[in-house]
Amino acid sequence: MPKSAVTPTRMVLNQLKGRLQTARRGHKLLKDKRDELMRQFMDVVKKNKELRKKVEDGMTGAFASLTVASAIMSPEMLEQSLLYPRQSVELGMKFKNVMSVNVPEYTFRTKNNDPSEIYPYGFAQTSGELDDALEKLARVFEDMLELAQVEKSMQLMAEEIEKTRRRVNALEYVMIPELEENIHYISMKLAENENSTKVRLLKVKDMVLQKAHNYSY
Repeated sequence: MPKSAVTPTRMVLNQLKGRLQTARRGHKLLKDKRDELMRQFMDVVKKNKELRKKVEDGMTGAFASLTVASAIMSPEMLEQSLLYPRQSVELGMKFKNVMSVNVPEYTFRTKNNDPSEIYPYGFAQTSGELDDALEKLARVFEDMLELAQVEKSMQLMAEEIEKTRRRVNALEYVMIPELEENIHYISMKLAENENSTKVRLLKVKDMVLQKAHNYSY
């Protein structure tokens, strides 16, 4: 028996066959989308792993230089040297569509292109290790921004993969089997009705012949 009440008519049968065809086509498209999303997701995971290691190495080197600088310079001098930055950064964001997922793309630009603007101090009373720390931080900043972009993309793609997986399962294990069951039920009912109609017609024919010619068929 079908899970939902259906009227066993040819019109309903044709409608259900059309819905079944559409559901199967949608199921295939969603499976293809899920598989492609998974492939791209694994590429992003690999890139995330590489970027994370690169950022961690860069930050480790920068903090090592900063630790040496803080050991050489007094805390007051170190704080005063970094108190008023000369360079500023402008962050931009746009979106790229990846399999119907809008993943972010971050960009940044500095106020000017002079590399020396990353040093907000004079060089007379500061250590070379502080210069080295700021250089390493400036280099790692772009990688940090790309890492943030990749991790956000991973989150959005994982959510879309889960939604697509649920839709595929709903079609594969609920909607398509129910449609097939309803189609089978209506086909059986129509076949039964057709056989019943044939039997009734034969009986009517027998009755007509017997009445008209006193002849039993």
